[in-house]
Amino acid sequence: MNRETHIEETPAALSLLSAGLRHLFVVLAGSAFVAVCAHIALPLSFTPVPLTLQPFAVLLLGLLLSPRLGAATLTAYLVEGASGLPVFTPATVNLTGVYHLLGPTGGYLLAYPFAVYVIAALWRTSKHNLWWAILSTAAGNLLILTVGAGWFSILSHASLNTVLADAVIPFLPGDALKVAVAAALGYEWYRNRPARPRA
Repeated sequence: MNRETHIEETPAALSLLSAGLRHLFVVLAGSAFVAVCAHIALPLSFTPVPLTLQPFAVLLLGLLLSPRLGAATLTAYLVEGASGLPVFTPATVNLTGVYHLLGPTGGYLLAYPFAVYVIAALWRTSKHNLWWAILSTAAGNLLILTVGAGWFSILSHASLNTVLADAVIPFLPGDALKVAVAAALGYEWYRNRPARPRA
């Protein structure tokens, strides 16, 4: 490698390093945001699934990040929780670390990387208006509810009516509000967004 080639490649290498560090920061900041929202929770006496702001964080990140970066962020969040960091919503049963992912709320958690990817993919291929933001976040939320309820059903061996009563219906009003607020915030951010690199 001659000196001229080295000089030409150095800025490119620095640019890649800068992008990598920037993406790492986004992943860590995004997973921290989800963790904070996870601890804003209201336990319900009739179900082990609490009301929490976790889904709101997932929906909003889906509109702010690219599909791959969003999925990486939520995957990092799950890895952090599985390793024992206190990032998950405190369980109504004594579960910590990876066992939290195997508990009654595990399906919701495991759906997060897929949901944020779906939201980001839909949003990036849309006309970027408010209705598309609502549709994208609603699709992601539906995926979270479906996987979460399915997981809950498998673990509890409950009837469909019981699963709906314990793992779906109580959360619909709050989820509708989360979808609306996340869509509004994501849309406003898009309208006023700074220039950003693709990931």
